[in-house]
Amino acid sequence: MIYNTAKTRVVGVNISTEDTTFAIVDIRGNIIAQDAFHTYEHPNITDYVTYLSERLVELMEANGGYDTIRSVGVGVLSGNFVKGCIEHSPSLPWKGEVPLSSLLRDRLGMAVAVGNNAHARAMGEYVFGSAHGFRDFIVVTMAAGLGSCIFSNGSPHLGNEGFAGEIGHVCVNPNGRHCGCGGIGCLETYCSEKGIIETAQKLMNSSNKPSLMRDYEKLTPKIISGCCDKGDEMAIEVYARTGRMLGLGMANYASVINPEAIIFTGGITRAGHWLFDPAQEVFEENVFQNMRGKVKFLTSTLTDIERNVLGASVLAWKVKEYSLFK
Repeated sequence: MIYNTAKTRVVGVNISTEDTTFAIVDIRGNIIAQDAFHTYEHPNITDYVTYLSERLVELMEANGGYDTIRSVGVGVLSGNFVKGCIEHSPSLPWKGEVPLSSLLRDRLGMAVAVGNNAHARAMGEYVFGSAHGFRDFIVVTMAAGLGSCIFSNGSPHLGNEGFAGEIGHVCVNPNGRHCGCGGIGCLETYCSEKGIIETAQKLMNSSNKPSLMRDYEKLTPKIISGCCDKGDEMAIEVYARTGRMLGLGMANYASVINPEAIIFTGGITRAGHWLFDPAQEVFEENVFQNMRGKVKFLTSTLTDIERNVLGASVLAWKVKEYSLFK
């Protein structure tokens, strides 16, 4: 007698402005194999989907075969899990509404789930990372953009149209910086990679005060935090200003959501206490008084690649299994 057995592997894909990373992940969260390529080398969405599909099939065939894979999960900037689309991303080269789930499903012949990268990372944190054991929490990703996902009673809250958690596009300064979304004064314009660099440049342009940051032709948040570690007062002020904005935004967020914890992920979090000391101080000053001292600030224990592909793999398990070849 022949018995059908459930497939125990999925593929997790993370799409950022720089790189597309993908991996085969088993049911226990073990990364079997992984690979990557540069996203920006494929500005045409049809070419991108074709190339991604080919690379995914190559990885599947080299690691147990195409038939061992149940489904594919994709975490992407401006992804919408409800619709399976990328919707009007200000950061990616493909504009408008891109039906990525349908495009990949047609190419691969298997089920594909597409979600916001913040949603995917939150799922990774919930199942495998720092959010394990929490029921009500927020995961905030600080990188090229500023995104988040809300968990309520152990489940992600995506909202009616799938846009819940867009904390990066909450206005914190009505007379502030212009954002790629078309808004003004969005939190993302202060607490993302681009926002931090803009703060550094404005500080350097406003005075002749010496700073190690002036020695670099191209600044990054990592370089700025390195200057902080060396005692650079202007660099420390960059992260102090960033932290104060972050703390204010999180205080407003927490006052509405009432989370157990806010878990921060992404490369910017490596700034550590230079960022989070001022953030937590302003947070406690502004959060609803009954929540003061009760909301934990945590940083992720997973590496960026682990969090991204594991989170996307969790999305893959959430979609109903389908195969064109059954």
